[in-house]
Amino acid sequence: MRKLHGLSTSLAAIAFTASISGAAGAADLPQPEGEVVLTVSGAISTTNGDDVARFDLDMLSALESRTIATTTIWTEGEQEFTGVGLDTLLDLLGVTSGTLSATAINDYSVTIPVADAIPDGPIVAYANNGEPMSVRDKGPLWIVYPYDSNPEYQAESIYSRSIWQLDRIEVQPE
Repeated sequence: MRKLHGLSTSLAAIAFTASISGAAGAADLPQPEGEVVLTVSGAISTTNGDDVARFDLDMLSALESRTIATTTIWTEGEQEFTGVGLDTLLDLLGVTSGTLSATAINDYSVTIPVADAIPDGPIVAYANNGEPMSVRDKGPLWIVYPYDSNPEYQAESIYSRSIWQLDRIEVQPE
């Protein structure tokens, strides 16, 4: 086992990364070996069974990661969030348009336009300040925008899309 951003990453997850690099939609995803933390359904072309894509933390952390240093309206001071870019995740799943219905473990749901998924845009964060996020601390997954990098991200509409305790996304075509 080796450490990647504070999370254990198995050799299978590393092989997973190598197998999907630049090949969005080219093959089915491997099965998660750990607890499933994210299920993506709907208009996706890459799955790992039952027309859905299920990810454990190792699978997400094996994807290309980004770190955002930003303040939020929910935390004290600047925070470092690490996760997979929403653009990277959607590219892997073959999603190019539509909307995302993002839902938390308590069934709270928000709508995010796929157009938000741009390079240097929001991430599906799995670590805050280098540590995995517990459910108590808005984890294990939180959609975080780089609020400080662009004044347009400091709007109520964007804050409302920043769902924490994320556990499922349904991709709805246009």
